Amino acid sequence: MTPRYAFLGPEGTFTEAALLQIPGADAATRIPASNVNAALYLVRSGEADAAMVPVENSVEGGVTATLDAIATGQELRITREVLVPISFVLVAARDMSLTDVRSVSTHGHAWAQCRRWAHSNIPTAEYVPGTSTAAAAVGLLESGAEYDAAICSPLVARARGLTVLADNIADVPDAVTRFILLERPGQLPAPTGTDKTTLVIPLPEDRPGALMDILDQFGTRGVNLSRIESRPTGSFLGDYFFSIDAEGHVADARVADALRGLHRLSPGLRFLGSYARADRSEYAVAGHTADDAFQAADHWVNQIIGKQ
Repeated sequence: MTPRYAFLGPEGTFTEAALLQIPGADAATRIPASNVNAALYLVRSGEADAAMVPVENSVEGGVTATLDAIATGQELRITREVLVPISFVLVAARDMSLTDVRSVSTHGHAWAQCRRWAHSNIPTAEYVPGTSTAAAAVGLLESGAEYDAAICSPLVARARGLTVLADNIADVPDAVTRFILLERPGQLPAPTGTDKTTLVIPLPEDRPGALMDILDQFGTRGVNLSRIESRPTGSFLGDYFFSIDAEGHVADARVADALRGLHRLSPGLRFLGSYARADRSEYAVAGHTADDAFQAADHWVNQIIGKQ
């Protein structure tokens, strides 16, 4: 059966570029979705086998729409991550001077990455939020477009025949966006030795030291965190959960033991997956937190209590 992949559309988004890095995705059925929630709904409902969505940017940090969407609802699993270098151009449906640009549309993260350029070059232009960079570009070709220009990828500009008013407009030229592939829960990807585990951890109670108790579960077991962000649950003001990426795979003894400790503290803990790091970057594991050290400790305790 041909795989079905949902992605943040329309065609030509950076998200589709990330999806096309998945082996076989070029020949698969690709389903563009108008937003992250719509893409994940296609997976949860069984209309798609997986969805590719943005989750983090090297300039702006976490993509809040994705962090919130995967923290609630029917559980999904991250099975892969992809890194895509990001570059932006300012486009219009016709040739015009930058001084004639009164309004510009793009995705919020793209706007944030080009804000300084916009302030210097089109300071009076109004920002019109778009669902994606490609959607903003396509909107220029529709009759009655409510904005003059859009910020998108060079690929979309070429594919749609749009006029490039300015190129290389990102404030940080080496920006990278991280994308994740989400599927319904199933068999976990095998450990590779350069893995990442993603978790959602509700704060069980608001008290001094509550966050420290959570972090201690990682620190005492030698598990490094590559990302930690707080997000409101939406239940009431001041109620938050933590979205965390930890180095290692749940099959690693140190990571599994940390999850056991976290579950005791916060039974609402959500495991979102263990998967290979896209950059294959290696990380150090101290000898006393390696798997054989945990196994030796288990054996020693079992001997004491008479299990062996």
